[in-house]
Amino acid sequence: MTITTSARRYLHRNVRARISALLALPLFWLVVIYIGSLAALFITSIWKIDTFTSKVIREFTLQNFIDVFTDRAYFNVTIRTLFVAICVTLICATIAIPMAFFMARIARPRSRPILIALVITPLWASYLVKIYAWRTMFYPETGFINWLISPLGGSSPGFGILAVIIGLTYLWLPYMVLPIYAGMEKLPDSVIDASSDLGAKSGRTFFNIILPITWPSIIAGSIFTFSLSMGDYITVQILGGTFQMLGNVVYQNFSLNLPFAAAVALIPVIIMMVYLGSVRKTGALDNL
Repeated sequence: MTITTSARRYLHRNVRARISALLALPLFWLVVIYIGSLAALFITSIWKIDTFTSKVIREFTLQNFIDVFTDRAYFNVTIRTLFVAICVTLICATIAIPMAFFMARIARPRSRPILIALVITPLWASYLVKIYAWRTMFYPETGFINWLISPLGGSSPGFGILAVIIGLTYLWLPYMVLPIYAGMEKLPDSVIDASSDLGAKSGRTFFNIILPITWPSIIAGSIFTFSLSMGDYITVQILGGTFQMLGNVVYQNFSLNLPFAAAVALIPVIIMMVYLGSVRKTGALDNL
C-alpha cells in the first residue's frame, strides 16, 4: 500500500504535535515551580513579623526593602558579594580559556575524553569535603599553604576574602571550562587556516578570531560562575572567617526574620536579572 505525500505530511505533523505535547507538560511544571518559587519569595518579603513571637504576619509592608536598601551595612555586604562573584568569574575565565583551547584544538582527539573526565572529576567529590580540605590548607600556622611559603618568609593569608575567592574558583571552574570547550570544539578549522593564510600570527588569531567567535560560550560559563558565587554561603561560612556575603545574611535571618531574609534573597535575583538583560542586549547569547 503506497502512502501519499499528503498522508506522510499529516503523519509527521501528528507525531510532532504529540511529541510537543509530551515535552510541554514537564516544561510547564518547571516554569510553574520556578516562577512560583520566585513569586512566593517576593510575597514573603512584603510581610511583617511579630517582634515578640517571631511569627510571620501576612500584612503588606515595604519596611523590609527599606531596611535592606537604606542600611549601610547591607549595602557593603552587597558590594562585597558582587566583588567576590566578579573576581571568581574573571579568574575562572582566565584559567578556563587556555585549558579549553588546549583540550579542543591542541590535544589529540583520543585524549580529549580523558581530559574532560579529569575536569569533571572534582565534581564527583562532596562539596563539604572539598571546602574543608581548603580550610585545612588555609590554617594560619599548621596549614599546607603556611608550610609551603614559610621558608620564603611568608605566611598563610588565613581565612577571609582571599580564601573565599580561591575556594569558589576551585568549586566552579569546571562550569566555566565545559561551555568554552564546547564552543571551541565547534570552531571550524577553515577559519583558523584562513587567518593564518592572511598572515596573522598565533596571538592575533587567538584574540581577534577565536575569542570573539567563542564569546557566547564564555558568557554562558560566566552565568554559572557568577550566579553560583552570588548565592553561596557555605564556603564563606567555612573559609571566610568574619567575612560575610548576602547568602550568610539570608542564612542568619532565616529563622529569626523570614520576611527580611526573603527581601535580602531577592538582591541576587535582581542582580542576575540585570546581568542577563545586559548580556542579552549585547547579542552574546544569540548563538548559544
